Amino acid sequence: MFDSDDLAATQDFFTRAYSKTTITPDRGGSPSTHIERRWYGPVNIDHLDVRFHMSYEAAPMHRICLSQVHTGTIEEDVAGRGRDVLMPGDVALFCQPELPYSGRVCKASYDLTLFDVDLLDRLAGLDGERVQLLGHRPVSQEAEQHIRATLDYVRALVSDGAPVTPLVASTTAAMLAGAVLSAFPNTASRPDSTAVKTDTRPVMLRRAIAFIEDNADSPIVLSDVADSVHVTPRALQYMFKRHLDMTPMAYLRRVRLDHAHHDLVDADPADTTVQHIAARWGFAHTGRFAAMYRQTYGCMPSDTLRY
Repeated sequence: MFDSDDLAATQDFFTRAYSKTTITPDRGGSPSTHIERRWYGPVNIDHLDVRFHMSYEAAPMHRICLSQVHTGTIEEDVAGRGRDVLMPGDVALFCQPELPYSGRVCKASYDLTLFDVDLLDRLAGLDGERVQLLGHRPVSQEAEQHIRATLDYVRALVSDGAPVTPLVASTTAAMLAGAVLSAFPNTASRPDSTAVKTDTRPVMLRRAIAFIEDNADSPIVLSDVADSVHVTPRALQYMFKRHLDMTPMAYLRRVRLDHAHHDLVDADPADTTVQHIAARWGFAHTGRFAAMYRQTYGCMPSDTLRY
């Protein structure tokens, strides 16, 4: 936690937490700043209360950084487009990872959610190419609602204090990265000439399924499964949709749910909990796990554990 009325201390904190930063107060008054920092595996969630008007200029952050404004406004300098004003409720890319950034914070309360660019690259699976985000605003109102709901979900997990296993952390981070790729224009969403357009060999599907089932307890993502059968992520998605009418990641969740079910059947309720078993298999939110479990097995996971 950081709490200060000292401008130099605030500037130093920004430099250490994000990148080399210069801040300048725009009006009089105390430069009061309060910041809370939390981590959920590879994801960093910061809540900032900047209680004065300040301009900022900063060096490239080299991370994905999403902003969500709660009160006040943030004015972002967008390369080639002038200044864009973020209002309460807005979600945007705070800066391009490889570019300097600047703007103005006007007595704002906002969240910054950060993670490494490599996570996007790994999830997209572009054969060594770096994913480029092509805009700082979501592509549609629906996309903004989706990324906002995802950010709210991650913050709720952090506040909940539930156990954070490596599998839960990696699954949550991959979900967030996937939401970013879905919400913002990017190079990974361009048409893929190598995607399967006709038919796929069932043997490839069987190998992909075997890889998922053999590695369900590991933090695998879409590109890992695609690499295991030597196809592009888009081709893999086509294959699963055509033959199983689901995505590879939905199949992975189903396999993990099945493992959790067997653990619940075999477990002694005196020795473990539903939350512990759910977390072991990558389900961070016990309530959502219970709803998925009930839809699949017709009863609550607590009932299975009890009997």
